[in-house]
Amino acid sequence: MNCSGRAKRHGLAGVLLSGALLLPFVGAAQLYTTQNYVALPPGSSSSAVIQKAAHVVPSPRQLRWQQLELTGFLHFGMNTFTNKEWGDGTESPSLFNPTSLDAGQWVKTCKEGGIKQVIITAKHHDGFCLWPSKYTEHSVKNSPWKGGRGDVVKEVAEACHKQGVGFGVYLSPWDRNSPYFGDSAKYNNYFVNQLTELLTTYGRVDEVWFDGANGEGPTGKKQVYDFNRWYALIRKLQPTAVIAVMGPDVRWVGTESGYGREMEWSVVPTDAQRQDKVAATSQKEVAFAPKNMM
Repeated sequence: MNCSGRAKRHGLAGVLLSGALLLPFVGAAQLYTTQNYVALPPGSSSSAVIQKAAHVVPSPRQLRWQQLELTGFLHFGMNTFTNKEWGDGTESPSLFNPTSLDAGQWVKTCKEGGIKQVIITAKHHDGFCLWPSKYTEHSVKNSPWKGGRGDVVKEVAEACHKQGVGFGVYLSPWDRNSPYFGDSAKYNNYFVNQLTELLTTYGRVDEVWFDGANGEGPTGKKQVYDFNRWYALIRKLQPTAVIAVMGPDVRWVGTESGYGREMEWSVVPTDAQRQDKVAATSQKEVAFAPKNMM
């Protein structure tokens, strides 16, 4: 069972850390803990589960995230110019040319609306990078925007830091352009290189957002994501950043339909967040089916 954040619904976020769920975990846990997770032995009584779960507390990074209440997503990229929800990775960088881009205006508008942190889609499924990555040609460096010298991630980061708004990055694990996708070892190295660029170039990063989408790439082979390696890198390079959705800190409401449950507490069984379970429905057209995770 872990404290991985409450889905932000209607702009409200709470820190009620309790639950009553029997979990098939082996290992003992002290009754009172300052950790954001606790292991429950098989056969634990309901009262024992309640006692232990009630003393699971958020980490400082999780508490900060809860207190923000509102985080905004800036969905911007190649798809803005192709008018597609998902790109396929074959788009020409020449299509990307946001001549009137004003990241300061984006952040100002978000801030005026009560949003305290924003996340930029640094790379979506099409693999097009909004920063001049050294590890791919499919990026802004080969676009006509600012003669190939533009960097959307830099402009957003600087605007956030200047205006006192939290800054986060979304980096899609699924990459429909990379020739390495499907060669698990090579692609995981490629992903670590790109993640390192984002975590070491733009100052403080407050949130790193992954989803579980995992479709076919150029190789036609199934990619195995090395999430644990990615998480360790984030903890090393940006220790105050929360790791969202496919991660140990922040979870999502469970649906892309726009609806959530009225009551959604923070403490959930870690088994409900298994990567294969999340990937099975992530980024797919699925009906909204509220599942009680309390």
